[in-house]
This record gives sequence, C-alpha cells and structure tokens, in this order.
Amino acid sequence: MTKWTPTHEAPEPLEGPVVPTIVGGTILWFVLFLVQLPFYGWFDDHGHTWWVWTCLAGAGLGLIGIWYVRGRDAAIKRDAAAQGPRGAQADRPTA
Repeated sequence: MTKWTPTHEAPEPLEGPVVPTIVGGTILWFVLFLVQLPFYGWFDDHGHTWWVWTCLAGAGLGLIGIWYVRGRDAAIKRDAAAQGPRGAQADRPTA
C-alpha cells in the first residue's frame, strides 16, 4: 500500500473568477438551447432530441451552480472579513 501513497503535499487550490465562469457557462448552455429550438423537428426526425434537452439541463444545472458559487464566494469573504488584517497576514507565507 505504501507504493500508492503520495510522498508530496498537494498544491494549494487555484482561486479564479469562479462566479463569472459559471455564469458564462450557464448563458452558453441556454443560448445553445435557444439556437437548437427552431430545429426541434429535424432533431426529432433524426432521433437527436436529447441534444436539445441536454442544453436545457446544462442551463438549469448552471442556475444551481450560480446559486452555489455565489454563496461560497460570500462565505469566503465573510470569513476573510472576520479574520481581519491580522488573520489574512498569518495565512501568507513569508519569504
């Protein structure tokens, strides 16, 4: 079992613009749904209606994702404000 145990620490997670990324992805899924909607008959004739519904499901799940990441972002900001400037400096490594 020792053979599969990692010998190094995991890197810190990268924090990026999470909320705009999820919003952009949700908008993209919804736009794809709207673009395919006029061609629903063609998709139905060829047995590909799942393409249309997959885009709608992606938009719906994206709305849940927006709710989730906005709450997460607010919680991170609340925690940072509660720690104050002293807590923020304690998290930073010194050179």
